[in-house]
Amino acid sequence: MRAVMFDGYGPPEVLTEVELPTPEPRADQVLIRVHATTVTTAECGMRRGEPRWGRVVIGLRRPRRSVRVLGLEFAGEVTALGPRVRRLRVGDRVFGFTSFGAGANAEYKCLSERASISTIPPNVTYAQAAATVDGFTTAWHFLRDLADLQPGQKVLVIGASGSVGTYAVQLAGRLGATVHGVCSGRNATLVASLGASRVFDYTVEDFTTSGERYDVVFDTVGRSSFARCRAVLTPRGRYLPTTGLVTNSLLTLGTALSGGRRVRAGMSVRKHAALAALRDLLAEGRLQVVIDRSYPMAEIVEAHRYVDAGHKVGNVVIDVRREAGPGG
Repeated sequence: MRAVMFDGYGPPEVLTEVELPTPEPRADQVLIRVHATTVTTAECGMRRGEPRWGRVVIGLRRPRRSVRVLGLEFAGEVTALGPRVRRLRVGDRVFGFTSFGAGANAEYKCLSERASISTIPPNVTYAQAAATVDGFTTAWHFLRDLADLQPGQKVLVIGASGSVGTYAVQLAGRLGATVHGVCSGRNATLVASLGASRVFDYTVEDFTTSGERYDVVFDTVGRSSFARCRAVLTPRGRYLPTTGLVTNSLLTLGTALSGGRRVRAGMSVRKHAALAALRDLLAEGRLQVVIDRSYPMAEIVEAHRYVDAGHKVGNVVIDVRREAGPGG
């Protein structure tokens, strides 16, 4: 099978397309023929070996063999079953999250049927399904599990036009909150259309001087800090960062003792409940999926270059089944 690997940390050019044996499902595993995956900011960090503390997990000097094929989100078709599989069937259209093993930048991927996998609603394409998983479930984890967001509260989403941000704006609105967003001016119309009643253009406005106060500040891109956002939080407000895990985990412990404004940090790994909610929203047509660009797998280096530039809107999809175009 075709796959994209990296043997060392570095720029997009460390990625190489190779031929690997097609895996065989064992025990409760299913073999998934991958139709679509994505390139995320998190994966670009893994490729660079950043943050440095993450190398404890993925490899100190070079990536471990088990994570040399990137790809956290996938959508595809079940083509074979292990002997203990009970829930899924051959032919099922499925989407999900590969977790720390990554591996979706390939034509096939084996996963336990107990992993973060769900069936794709019939009205949803493979590209749309792949582009929802990590962004929506991360927003769910932070806004529901960590912030316990309630109707009538007020939320600021920093990075509101990104993968996590576009779903956070929609989810916060569905939970009954008033939503404001921070993004570049060129994406303000999109963020407003997703449900933000006020949008700050970070190139010309400083949300910390706006006079607004928020029950939750959700920074999806690591462009702020608790110290900077403290003044815009209500007395018992929550600051939710998706980056800076080590520092913000310490702040989580420290602010938990204060009884006032708090930092809540953590990772979204088990996504079963969020995937079930996501599937329902997709089936009912109540979630907008924002796809910026789509690339064939042969052009994944270019996709990484684009994501590294830091200007993507929503999601960047890799169409695994699509051949490269002329000159690609």
